[in-house]
Amino acid sequence: MTVLQIGPVSLGSPVVLAPMAGVTNPPFRRLCREAGLAGLAAAGGAAPGGARGTHAPAGLYVTEMITSRALVERTPETMRMITPDPEEPVRSVQLYGVDPTTIAAAVRILVAEDRADHIDLNFGCPVPKVTRKGGGGALPWKRDLFDAIVTDAVAAAREASRDRDHEVPVTVKMRMGIDDDHLTYLDAGRLAERAGVAAVALHARTVAQHYSGQARWEAVARLKEAVTTVPVLGNGDIWSAEDAAEMMARTGCDGVVVGRGCQGRPWLFTDLVAAAHGSDVRVRPGLREVAATIRRHAELMVDHFGDEGRALREMRKHMAWYLKGYVVGGEARHDLGLVSSLADLDERLAALDLDQPYPGAGAEGPRGRAGSPKQPHLPDGWLTSREVDAELHAMLAEAELSVSGG
Repeated sequence: MTVLQIGPVSLGSPVVLAPMAGVTNPPFRRLCREAGLAGLAAAGGAAPGGARGTHAPAGLYVTEMITSRALVERTPETMRMITPDPEEPVRSVQLYGVDPTTIAAAVRILVAEDRADHIDLNFGCPVPKVTRKGGGGALPWKRDLFDAIVTDAVAAAREASRDRDHEVPVTVKMRMGIDDDHLTYLDAGRLAERAGVAAVALHARTVAQHYSGQARWEAVARLKEAVTTVPVLGNGDIWSAEDAAEMMARTGCDGVVVGRGCQGRPWLFTDLVAAAHGSDVRVRPGLREVAATIRRHAELMVDHFGDEGRALREMRKHMAWYLKGYVVGGEARHDLGLVSSLADLDERLAALDLDQPYPGAGAEGPRGRAGSPKQPHLPDGWLTSREVDAELHAMLAEAELSVSGG
């Protein structure tokens, strides 16, 4: 069996669902994880035994990005966001922050209160509201700050794990750098390895690329050469099981992290896991099967939020992803993007031509708008030095406070 070891956590399949804001909540994680388990079963694999929190047979399924300050403040929405699906064998939480002390405090809460079995640190988010505060993909430019955050987080996890059966591993996910003139991934990978992380994941784009152009898988290969004692995972432009296999073959990476490729396609994890175990099983749903998945997703969302109206509003963003490639019509797509109740959803799904077969390549590939390269939004003076001065320390402390709320 293919196994990816992340500290004491064994992944029976070298596959990770990337954290995505507003997407990877417990309902969507459940759909993806169940699809992964179906792929494992189709390949004749079996779930390994072991202590709770240490074995994930079909890969790892990570939460949305959690703001460390909001977790320390225990805001209600953040506490909801870290509440796992009860069937998740390994509870994986991604943290964001810019202050080492706050992030370490958040790690202690997750570990000491038995709220997570794996913690990932976000150093890859490219959105302006994060990078303009020095966070996400901008942060590794400041080597001392990056080193302090990762070192303190690993130490906090180890200390808080003393009363647990096993240590909670800390990993990092990052981008190549801010732009081609300010690459950070090799330095950051080595610093993270030295700090004691259990794995390093790289989205092979810069912040400036955002999601445009092509992921540069050769950077994953370079990182694999630089980081030699812990697993290196590759992320970017994995739209199929064949893409995952090609990335691993070309770069030598130990596993793959899949984000946008599974939006509206949780069954992609069946393909990924099956392929990882040598099976050629692939899921090719007709529209009737897609509609059934949409309906189940909506039901899980209602259960999760406890509010049908909110759940269906949250579902709206998924509709175009699910329906990509199928002949639905502009009016029907528009109406499905406005559903407000399960009854409304049922009515609109029933009106579709559900006998359509799988449309092939039209249903695959990039989801949504990749956009174009963007000038990164950064704090004033961010690029003048690789170190953090007193003025930037004050700015970062203020930024940490301003992102409270999850």
